[in-house]
Amino acid sequence: MTGWFQGTGEIFAAVAAGDSWMLSEAMRAPGVWPLGLLAMLALSLVILVLYRIVPWAERNFEQTLMVVSYLAIGGIIFVEVIRRFVFELQAPWSTTLPPFLFLIMTWFGCSLNVKLRTHLAFAEFRSNMPRGGQMACLLLDALLWIGFSWVVVVTAGKVAANSAANFQIMLGTNNVMQWWFLLSVPLAFTTLVARVIENLVTDIKNFRRGKTLITQAVIGGD
Repeated sequence: MTGWFQGTGEIFAAVAAGDSWMLSEAMRAPGVWPLGLLAMLALSLVILVLYRIVPWAERNFEQTLMVVSYLAIGGIIFVEVIRRFVFELQAPWSTTLPPFLFLIMTWFGCSLNVKLRTHLAFAEFRSNMPRGGQMACLLLDALLWIGFSWVVVVTAGKVAANSAANFQIMLGTNNVMQWWFLLSVPLAFTTLVARVIENLVTDIKNFRRGKTLITQAVIGGD
């Protein structure tokens, strides 16, 4: 059991020192996994508290990021196509920034779909199951989402730390670091876990009160 937490001290020391190289090396230790799980769950609870304090964020956070990212991608492509074929000019970062913006749009969109339950939920099949079976499926969904997110948060965190340690600059720029954008992946999946916990709390309440557990999700609904 102690082997699982091996290296956590080095990770804390690297974070406190603000040294990206030390952090990248420290995250190779097994302790990054339990520490990543605890950090992900703790930050998810902080996000849920923020949603409770700021209802607007609970309703619109992911949609806002998605729309802003999408408009930025479309605007960059539209302007740069005109600049390239009309004025024979092109910003060197115009082909490297949109993929990072697409990364943000995609994974925060995944969090939104979890909130709306528009992922593969097999509602038609589950609605014919007894209530106990329905609740078991919802619990399994929550555990699977948390497990998948745990893997993504830790592995994407390692990639971001490695990028920072190697001072990887976004191509076409002089001082925009790649890890600024790579951090959006673990943050998006932490937001996803917050939505999973939010839905699970609702499901438990509905189960105790005898309310409907499985409903047909509608893409674009709310």
